[in-house]
Amino acid sequence: MNNNSSERHDDDKMQVLAFLAAMESRDLTNARRFLAEHVTLEFPGAPTMTRLEEVVAWASSRYQKVSKTLHGVDHCATPKGSTVVCHGVLEVIWQDDTTSSNVRFIDRFELKDGAIIRQQVWNDLALARPHFAPAGTLPS
Repeated sequence: MNNNSSERHDDDKMQVLAFLAAMESRDLTNARRFLAEHVTLEFPGAPTMTRLEEVVAWASSRYQKVSKTLHGVDHCATPKGSTVVCHGVLEVIWQDDTTSSNVRFIDRFELKDGAIIRQQVWNDLALARPHFAPAGTLPS
């Protein structure tokens, strides 16, 4: 790996981490700086979105707050840019003030010229929601 690709690797990882921090604090102005003009944002159970305000509105109907603990961040150079994958666990405060912890997630980001062009999210939030798995039962 040459020095330029090593720098891009570090820059892209830092872009993604800064974006995630801005989103967690709901600093949409700052978060928007890391996105390409034409971005797609994909979350489980949601239509594909293109604006951060859509993400916040969609999420706010489900939970009050989500915090991420990262266990790893991986980077891969691609012919058209790069891919950054983050994984770890979520801590969630639901709308009814109940909480869930250690909920697994994976976020996959595609970047081009240092800007996020696509975010794909996978997580176990549906399994963690209290009404999906009443005490003593398993989801089918």
